[in-house]
Amino acid sequence: MKKWLLYVLLFLAGLLTYFIVINYPVAADPKALPVLTDTSLVASDLRAIVGHYHKRNYVHPEVLDSVSAYIRQHFQQQTRQVTEQPFVVEGREYRNVNASFGPLDAPRIIIGAHYDVCGKQEGADDNASGVAGILALARLLKGTVLTNRIDLVAYTLEEPPFFGTDKMGSFIHAKSLKDEKAVVRGMISVEMIGYFSDSVGSQEYPVGLLSSIYGDKADYITVVKKLGGGAFAKAFKEAYFNNNTLPAKAFAAPTFVGGIDLSDHRSYWRLGYDAVMLTNTAFYRNHQYHLAGDTVDRLDIRRMGLVVDGLYRAIVQMQ
Repeated sequence: MKKWLLYVLLFLAGLLTYFIVINYPVAADPKALPVLTDTSLVASDLRAIVGHYHKRNYVHPEVLDSVSAYIRQHFQQQTRQVTEQPFVVEGREYRNVNASFGPLDAPRIIIGAHYDVCGKQEGADDNASGVAGILALARLLKGTVLTNRIDLVAYTLEEPPFFGTDKMGSFIHAKSLKDEKAVVRGMISVEMIGYFSDSVGSQEYPVGLLSSIYGDKADYITVVKKLGGGAFAKAFKEAYFNNNTLPAKAFAAPTFVGGIDLSDHRSYWRLGYDAVMLTNTAFYRNHQYHLAGDTVDRLDIRRMGLVVDGLYRAIVQMQ
């Protein structure tokens, strides 16, 4: 065996061992808990958001504004603390929408999802599902007694050509927190939570050997964090594992592993905040990622509701 191949195998073995140790347990079986989320409303939100599918991108800020207005209106039905964060990129104005719950002067937990799409496509899973998820979460948070401030944020400009830059809506938001010197416990990016499959071989991984640990069926939701994640990432993972009503798994890896930082949580990582991603693993199972086939009819809205239920219960437990 060539030395370089041996080194690669040893590295992969060490990486797999680390995943097991750092995330122990790596999986949580579903709990028998009451259903909380009204999935008929989730379906209605999805249809409304993807109704702008052919223009819901950075080229059409007026269309993005109509989507943000829908989000704002529905946030306002749950809380009086709704604000917009307008910003200008390349001469065009865009906006984030924020809904706050709990005491405004308390440490914050940020939970966000982006409403723009890449190119001309419906973007049902990526990421109308995440936005519908935080709208459903807002309905559950209404009237909940909280000790932390929960900020639900709908971002724009997550997708190319602005992904990974300081022009992302999430970076604009994270930077405003830093400038404000806000006390932030952590951030949760809700990214693609609608596509599931029970078929053998439907789940792929950046390293094929991971299927021996996580399984080869795309029937679970994942809490993704980077190596060395802080106290918030650990606490959220444990709280979610205590409150999941569909299979849940945790994944930690260096940021160079494909897919680890491909959402709005990377903006918070850049500015030193503790953050995680709640996801169905995106293109590792949904092969219509960034394609015209990412449509609402392919989503499992029942399981989407269960993801939101677990998120809500986890946040309540963390108060």
